[in-house]
Amino acid sequence: MKELKLGNLKPPKGSMKSSKRVGRGNGSGYGKTSGRGEKGQKSRAGAKRKPWFEGGQMPFQRRIPKKGFKNPNRTEFNIINVKNLNIFEDGDEITPQVLKEKGLIKAKGPIKLLGDGVLKKNLKVKLEAISKSAKEKITGAGGTVEEL
Repeated sequence: MKELKLGNLKPPKGSMKSSKRVGRGNGSGYGKTSGRGEKGQKSRAGAKRKPWFEGGQMPFQRRIPKKGFKNPNRTEFNIINVKNLNIFEDGDEITPQVLKEKGLIKAKGPIKLLGDGVLKKNLKVKLEAISKSAKEKITGAGGTVEEL
């Protein structure tokens, strides 16, 4: 028996099906119309339909109900919570650059500060958007708030 190597591997007997040789005469069983039938769209050369074509039936994306609206010009904010600002020291100034350096913000775009959690430090916060509850927590801890 031969040694098993990738170079001399063969598929098991009967597993490989020979390709259909169409248009080689009537004796082959695939002559004349080459297995395409007599007439119709699929019998013609170059006949192709889009995968979603449903034979003239009302298309799926037109049958299903439409709801809502997605504003293509909406601004996607990077969200950060008040509890995440406890890593800074008292009196630090919080800006978008500082948050990126600390790794609190990954994506580009404006930053919005939300009021989830408890703030134990007094900080100077300068960000694009700050929620009302976050402002209350920052000023309550003795800090200042400024929207850019």
